[in-house]
Amino acid sequence: MEWVKQYALYIVIAAGFIVGALCMWLLSPLLNQNNTVEVENEWLLDDKGFEEGGEISQEEEENYSDDDVMVDIKGEVKDPGVYELKSTQRIVDAIQVAGGFLSEADQKQVNLAQKLTDEMVIYIPKVGEEGVSSLPPLNEGNDGKINLNQATIEQLETLPGIGPSKAEDILSYREEVGSFKAIEDLKEVSGIGEKTFEKLKDLISVN
Repeated sequence: MEWVKQYALYIVIAAGFIVGALCMWLLSPLLNQNNTVEVENEWLLDDKGFEEGGEISQEEEENYSDDDVMVDIKGEVKDPGVYELKSTQRIVDAIQVAGGFLSEADQKQVNLAQKLTDEMVIYIPKVGEEGVSSLPPLNEGNDGKINLNQATIEQLETLPGIGPSKAEDILSYREEVGSFKAIEDLKEVSGIGEKTFEKLKDLISVN
């Protein structure tokens, strides 16, 4: 038994090593499973982040949709200038963005319910300004033609065959239906037939 006492320390160390190795061997499947779960979780998180990133990009694209329009606001408003708005908005919204009317603005000459279009010019005249001649030419269409989507009642009345009643009907069409897409749409206004349109087609525009 003396040799047992002599080598007792070595025996204890060897036994401890064997027990430790056995424990590691038994626990290794569980450790591998945990590592696999962690890796899968990380992959899912990365994939989720990728998807979230894709959604953000889509939102950014929507911020620059075709619904955006650039509108030039001039005349008797507090902050005239070019503003980016939505095509679903109306002139009254553009006036608010520009700070509102000045005290001398002639609000009666402005169709506040008209929908906005891209590159639209909104001119707010002073009280007492004389009809069409005092309005900037930008309020007309190409080549001096009257723009059906921007013209005031006074401008429309300068057209042959268009009196106060028909001018009001044209403005009502813009308010109820929206902007004219083509000059032929004018024939959809009550009281304007083919003969009247033939007289007007070379004098009007829609952009």
